[in-house]
Amino acid sequence: MKKFRKVLDGLTTSSPGGTIGSPSSGSAAGTPTSAPTPKEIDVQETLVSENFQLCKTVRHGFPYQPTALAFDPVQKILAVGSRTGGIRILGRPGVDCYCQHESGAAVLQLQFLINEGALVTACADDTLHLWNLRQRRPAVLHSLKFNRERITFCHLPFMSKWLYVGTERGNTHIVNIESFVLSGYVIMWNKAIELATKTHPGPVVHLSDSPKDEGKLLIGFESGTIVQWDLRGKKADFRIYYDEAIHSVSWHHEGKQFMCSHSDGSLSMWNLRNTTKPFQVTFPHGKIQKDGRKESCKPILKVEFKTSRNSEPFVIFSGGLSYDKAGRRPTLTIMHGKAITVLEMDHPIVEFMALCETPYNNEVQEPYAVVVLLEKDLIVVDLTQSNFPVFENPYPMDIHESPVTCTAYFADCPPDIIPILYSMGAKHKKTGYSHKEWPVAGGLWTLGSNTYPEIILTGHADGSIKFWDASAITLQMLYKLKTSKAFEKPKPAEGRAAEMVEEDPFAVQMVSWCPHSRIFCVVGISAHIILYRFSKYEANAQIVSLEVRLQCETEDMVTPSESENHPCFSEAGSRSPQAHHQHPASPGSATPEGNRDSVPCIKVKDRMVRVPPGYQAELVIQLLWADGEPPQQITSLDINSAYGLLALGNCNGLAVVDYLQKTILLCASTLDLYGAADPYQRLTRSPRRNRQSTSGLTELSDNQQSVDMERSKSPTSVHYPTSLHNEPRIHPEPVASLRASHCSPVFYLLDNVKGPGRKLSLPTDLKTDLDHVNGHCTSPTSQAKPRVPMGPEGPRLTRRGPGRPPFRKAQSAACMEVSLPVSHTEVGYASRRAMLQQFHGVTMYSHDEHPTSAPYCWSERESRENSFSRSRSSSVCSIDRDTKEAVTTLQFGESYGRKGDAMPTPCLWVGTSLGVVLLIPMSIPTDQEERMDEPVTIGPSGTVLMLKGSVLRFSFLDCTGALIQSPHEVWRDPNAPEDPERPRRRKLVNFSPSSSQDNCGEGHLAVVCSEKQAKVVLMPSQSCLFVHNITESSFVLRADVVSLCSSVCLACFCANGHVMTLSLPSLRPLMDVNYLPLTDMRIARTFCFTNGGQALYLSSPTEIQRITYSQEMCDNLQEMLGELFTPIETPEAQNRGFLKGFFGGNSHNFDREELFGEASAGKASRSLAQHIPGQVGMEGMKVAASGVMGDLARARVALDERGQRLGELEDRTALMMTSAETFSKHAHELMLKCKDKKWYQL
Repeated sequence: MKKFRKVLDGLTTSSPGGTIGSPSSGSAAGTPTSAPTPKEIDVQETLVSENFQLCKTVRHGFPYQPTALAFDPVQKILAVGSRTGGIRILGRPGVDCYCQHESGAAVLQLQFLINEGALVTACADDTLHLWNLRQRRPAVLHSLKFNRERITFCHLPFMSKWLYVGTERGNTHIVNIESFVLSGYVIMWNKAIELATKTHPGPVVHLSDSPKDEGKLLIGFESGTIVQWDLRGKKADFRIYYDEAIHSVSWHHEGKQFMCSHSDGSLSMWNLRNTTKPFQVTFPHGKIQKDGRKESCKPILKVEFKTSRNSEPFVIFSGGLSYDKAGRRPTLTIMHGKAITVLEMDHPIVEFMALCETPYNNEVQEPYAVVVLLEKDLIVVDLTQSNFPVFENPYPMDIHESPVTCTAYFADCPPDIIPILYSMGAKHKKTGYSHKEWPVAGGLWTLGSNTYPEIILTGHADGSIKFWDASAITLQMLYKLKTSKAFEKPKPAEGRAAEMVEEDPFAVQMVSWCPHSRIFCVVGISAHIILYRFSKYEANAQIVSLEVRLQCETEDMVTPSESENHPCFSEAGSRSPQAHHQHPASPGSATPEGNRDSVPCIKVKDRMVRVPPGYQAELVIQLLWADGEPPQQITSLDINSAYGLLALGNCNGLAVVDYLQKTILLCASTLDLYGAADPYQRLTRSPRRNRQSTSGLTELSDNQQSVDMERSKSPTSVHYPTSLHNEPRIHPEPVASLRASHCSPVFYLLDNVKGPGRKLSLPTDLKTDLDHVNGHCTSPTSQAKPRVPMGPEGPRLTRRGPGRPPFRKAQSAACMEVSLPVSHTEVGYASRRAMLQQFHGVTMYSHDEHPTSAPYCWSERESRENSFSRSRSSSVCSIDRDTKEAVTTLQFGESYGRKGDAMPTPCLWVGTSLGVVLLIPMSIPTDQEERMDEPVTIGPSGTVLMLKGSVLRFSFLDCTGALIQSPHEVWRDPNAPEDPERPRRRKLVNFSPSSSQDNCGEGHLAVVCSEKQAKVVLMPSQSCLFVHNITESSFVLRADVVSLCSSVCLACFCANGHVMTLSLPSLRPLMDVNYLPLTDMRIARTFCFTNGGQALYLSSPTEIQRITYSQEMCDNLQEMLGELFTPIETPEAQNRGFLKGFFGGNSHNFDREELFGEASAGKASRSLAQHIPGQVGMEGMKVAASGVMGDLARARVALDERGQRLGELEDRTALMMTSAETFSKHAHELMLKCKDKKWYQL
């Protein structure tokens, strides 16, 4: 515990982060003389570095790019391998484990050691791994790396410690599972086939032991050759040469027949009595054509032949459809007797597996379900019902049902919110599932002791929003909201209009949710905001629509003379804001399209609609087109239920909406908010000749330009020649490209931009050399070549500024698979602009980054390095005078709008992309009736604070260091029946100054974080108490003030992958962990912090990774995770009977140890494979330990097992003795009863 005291006298002049409110900057703030200023601030900080540790907790969602599947029929757990080397092990709900191979190689095959608590994985780097599943976090015990051969297939017989490994060369090796050492016993391909055969049989595609005799190994080669190898005699029993390639083989449980699937779509049945030819060949989906020939079919990739006692056997296979129809869905076919059922799948089938009652391959299999692993889904089909329904999947496998575009994480929610959301969502659940329980029910999971309500929100490209219950490290679907229902369906367009149609016009860009008031706001890609209220009752309602013209005027071709004397864009606030459909078109706003002016991107339903219980749309706010230009995307949003206000911002300015009165209160450009306190000394723009009067930026003098430019240089900025700034701009293209927008890097969650005239979306790797947006080039290298506008469309396309992509494919944060260019520094993106160019597909120029025209092109290498190595500065130079200042963050709260204020009032804090913080005080009527009738007054105070880089986050602390919660309204159902005796009134929390602060005279602390630094400012004096430069070489992507261990801290995630926490209010570094490199934008877009020391991000397009940075949660994580292995007695094999055992062969006398052990088979070549001991935890080390201690441990375990078996044998012997005595007693009684009777009396 550390106590911080800091005397405030003279801090304003000495602090490096002092406020910019001096007379030289034209501050309109009041003098601080009347404001109460404490002599010192006394905050006891309780958080120390020992409270923090970063670790992964759990991963939710569908395994991305799955490749393999395995099932333990005794433990009833499922394993899925992926292309990136990941393994997901699933059991009953709550039992969900993720493991990752360090090599990252794709998983080719998975093999459970059935009921042993272990798993063997074969990877694409020709390495075998043995995983220990008897611990909550599985670890690798052994690895075996093959050096000279490629692994193609593995087979592990039940209750065997010898693993058969087939290779690409056609050889079969044998590995001891216990020691993970190769046996000297090898089945070479040239011995398996006949010597007369001149061709190589191909890779091994199948290995299995005969159900009739374990000493017989069936080897299938890709070319169509099948060999049954006698392991004892080391010779082939029979060889089959088929003219079609083999994909899979499946035995009948009696071991007398087997079935093969082939590349021509056929199934062949073979009998061991006659292997010269198959006794049955069928084409399940092949029809006979008119000419008598069979139509060609696709390959059958896998077949399973399973028997049943009470019915015909099941033949289940994937593929085999005919080629006659293009675009047919992938299918799984179930043949049961004469009935053939074809199940169409939504995605390609990766693997499937029949789940059977017994683990023994020589018993009747009795299949009860089929697990089908698709590319983007996992389904289980119930085989016990004739219509083959699917089981309801208890895992959250449908996160990616529509691509994820944004995420939000809320911990410690009100306890009543989860049950009510679940009850609303349960009404819309799908039906038709199997009534049986989910068959994958292995493992053990119990609810942890310290759990609290957590909710995760995911926004999607189709406009839907999903609420997930994330309590106790699980994830369960609660409620789904479709925002598209508030709008009319877009009409199909033709011609050029069809090219400009938004493919995903309802895609969710960001969300804002207040769990206490249950007010929910959604920001969409079409520059719209939907406000929802929660109700338990259905209602008939009409959605109110407000339209806001928050758009800078676009210009025609600008000549050098015009650019020197006139502004380049108009004031957004010069036009009085008006409500629904009342915005007059500006004169001279005609465009080639003709009608794209003062209209929204999508149309709201203007009729009464029936809305079900749950979240019901009440208000839609839309930004309008202006002069043929689409509205800029919304970059920031905040809503406050106590104030009844909503604020939104983009790169043009700010708008404030009163959603209670359904009116627009403020609509102004960012420059208008400064008043006379512009920190950049930008003068008011003069009216333009022959044009509508506007105001805004003007060009600075040459001296001022050079002074500002030199002053604005950041340490990582790049020097530009002076001639570059003063050269007359002749070409229209660079002029247009200067109109760049500082769009919010924090909330832009939509990927590939689709410009007019391009029907296809950009590739997901976003190659910088091919990146074009709206007709102009965004790649730094491609700017070196001047482009000539083609035809009359050229100037119009050029005039559209960057950052305004109206028509884009709303691909998700999930779809980002980019390989980021990395500079020579530690971080891949040292400048935010460079990342945002990949982020949004639009060109953005910071204050020390300037585009060049053709005479000043860079080389490819220079342009790339400059593009990704310059940092953003927070001042303005002449070349960037056209750059817009985006509103990047907004926050309502009780604060002091001016230095002279003695009492806190409702305020709106505004942060911009130039690092400027503005305060806007508001006057809100407190009486409920007056609030609905009297207008809310807003007056920008001109108060200015400065930080380096874009402002990302605001938060407020009281003078004891406690977090001040934002005022909010207590939820009340808007559609509940009215009670005349108890009229409904709004209940507000933390609205009055006395409730928000114990001692309002002491003021409060404002925590402001930007992408470069954090500051703690004392209000109302606006004195900077603490300042901390978070990073110099990188920049912050996400920042939030979170509660942890009954205290608060500032958590930051940087572009270089570092996760940091800072104490509050002293901004002392507590943790700095290099967690993960920012290899793609998906992580940057979806990373979010929450209370309790937790965070999440989208680790793949289909998976959510949750992490914790709390030491307490890391310590409790073991008990929160599920047990993968539970002690279960292995089922006994069925008694085969004397005759079957005598005539069916004696498979139990087969001793693999004697055959494959070192004593008889010798040692394998050391160069063939390399053994790698696994680096595991203490529990795994005990199992894998070598030497005397390991031998002793293994001997102790063996003795325990032997003692246990002897105990079981003793119990069985006692039971047999009791049974024998009972039988003897009954026999004696029967003898006494019948001894005196004659035979005819019996």
